[in-house]
Amino acid sequence: MMYTIIGAGIGGLTTALAFEKKGIDYQVFEKATELNEVGAGIWLAPNALQVLESLGILEEIQYNGNAIDRITIGKPNLEPLSDSRQDKIEKTFGYTTVAIHRARLQKVLFGKIPSEKIHLNKGFQSYQDLESGKTKVVFDDKSSIETDFLIGADGINSKVRKQLFPESSTRYSGQTCWRGVADVVLDSEYDHRGYELWGNQIRFGISRVAEGKVYWFAVALAAQNSKEDSRLVKENLIEKFSDFHPLISQLIKATSLDKIIKSDINDLRPMNKWYKNSICLIGDAGHATTPNMGQGGAQAIEDAYYLSNAIKENPTEKAFELFQKRRKKKVNAIVKQSWNTGKMAHWKYGRNARNFIIQNLPNSIIEKKMTELYELEQF
Repeated sequence: MMYTIIGAGIGGLTTALAFEKKGIDYQVFEKATELNEVGAGIWLAPNALQVLESLGILEEIQYNGNAIDRITIGKPNLEPLSDSRQDKIEKTFGYTTVAIHRARLQKVLFGKIPSEKIHLNKGFQSYQDLESGKTKVVFDDKSSIETDFLIGADGINSKVRKQLFPESSTRYSGQTCWRGVADVVLDSEYDHRGYELWGNQIRFGISRVAEGKVYWFAVALAAQNSKEDSRLVKENLIEKFSDFHPLISQLIKATSLDKIIKSDINDLRPMNKWYKNSICLIGDAGHATTPNMGQGGAQAIEDAYYLSNAIKENPTEKAFELFQKRRKKKVNAIVKQSWNTGKMAHWKYGRNARNFIIQNLPNSIIEKKMTELYELEQF
């Protein structure tokens, strides 16, 4: 049985590697002509790291990234509201969150897939169900293949999903995000610490992703698809965050203008089904979430784990049903909580009450919630 994976992002490549390890026949098709160094940083929480460990690449990921041993939600001046040291998480799972550049993660994954199984410059155009029971996949260059199963791993704007479930839709959070990686050597106190600073309807996040490389993101309320002069991005951000700790301006100034990525924050309205017959959606194609819990990439990686095991247990179309049953409740809870967290972080009123609640939330509750989030079913 042949599985065709559309998309060579984090979800698609992790799924390919999981299939490779389990002897499941597959091919990957990606629209990009080459995998360039794109994107900024990403957090890989212990749930994602458990999957990567099972695929034999944990040490390489840890080497290419940076362990986050302390996660802080703070005020603009860096004063903590919530300060979670990750000792108990490390004791439970064996490691803490790893911050890594997306390009490095993608490069590690890409390097583990046999070259003859990845096809670049192959943008998905459409599919057609054949009388034989197979699916015909047509690409932008008019070439086509026939496959037994089709996996849509082509992101939040998935073309596979749009044909499979044309009624599906994304939703705009009301927030825009700027991301960058600054060439800065932080003081040692910041080395293994992740920050998210909440100001007056704006926020800023910081984490080191490699030696001399600091990933940051800035979030503000904005109209959807809002335009700004690209030449003034840095000046505008520095002005917007002028009331924050001087470190924030330092990071923005130290980032090359062409490496600052602006994008609206969207998610996918939760769907009843992620599959139909021999076609299944994974990652952002099926359940895109806002980034407020740092779980978007992790949930795509979890999908690879559950889907590959479901297929190995039951190599028929019912594997997709089993996959969704094991994933849907957790994924939908994350999508909902992440959406609500993003809204709360940008409250216009009630910020003092919000901050008081966060400051007085017992660490035991935070650790319990994290542990539940990071747990995986064992196969």
